[in-house]
Amino acid sequence: MKAWFAIALRESVYRRALKVTVVVGSILALINHGEALLVGEVTLKAWIQIGLTFLVPYCVSTYASVQAIRQLTAGGALDSAPKCK
Repeated sequence: MKAWFAIALRESVYRRALKVTVVVGSILALINHGEALLVGEVTLKAWIQIGLTFLVPYCVSTYASVQAIRQLTAGGALDSAPKCK
């Protein structure tokens, strides 16, 4: 677990996750709460939901990056990749 978090805290991993978060989180927040944001009637509950909307893509991106790095460094990704015929 310690090694997993060490990878997750690498600059390249968290920078990528932040970029994904800004793009995906913004799109999802606008889809889910756009009207309330435009008219300025965002409740505390909605702000919490918006925060979670940004947290989810960050976690997914971080998880995917860490798992990819772990597979590549273990040599497993290239061995288990489907072969082209």
